[in-house]
Amino acid sequence: MFDIGFQELILILVVALLVFGPRRLPELGRSLGRAMREFRRATEEFRSTVETNLHINEPDPIPAAPPEPAATQPAAAEAAPATAPLPDSGLTTYGEGSAEAPGEPYLAQRGSRLFHARNCGWAGRIPEPERLYFKRVSEAKEQGFTTCPVCDPWEPA
Repeated sequence: MFDIGFQELILILVVALLVFGPRRLPELGRSLGRAMREFRRATEEFRSTVETNLHINEPDPIPAAPPEPAATQPAAAEAAPATAPLPDSGLTTYGEGSAEAPGEPYLAQRGSRLFHARNCGWAGRIPEPERLYFKRVSEAKEQGFTTCPVCDPWEPA
């Protein structure tokens, strides 16, 4: 890990024994162990928070394939005008997809720490049962949510 050999480790332990003495050395070892354990726990909590909020480990949802026209209806296909609208594939561009959502302009995911504007690209990834809606930014902040760094929700004065 630190690329320290056995001889260097022995030298460090002897110097520590001389500097701190035999009585304080076990106490220092315990406090160093506690500090390392706390540091590992804090970094793991930070990593899990980032993964939860950004959905890093979850695969992207597979979009539904558009329905293929049936081969048994060639006459109907010829009779249709050439400018007929294409069927909706269910794919949305960034910022769209929640037009039919309730009137509240801000939303968050249950168990998350971020809240988004309704037209944020990340808001479309939140499943409907897990959504919490807010009418004002201040309402979301009062409940402990932080603004999304992508859409940076704000409300005009």
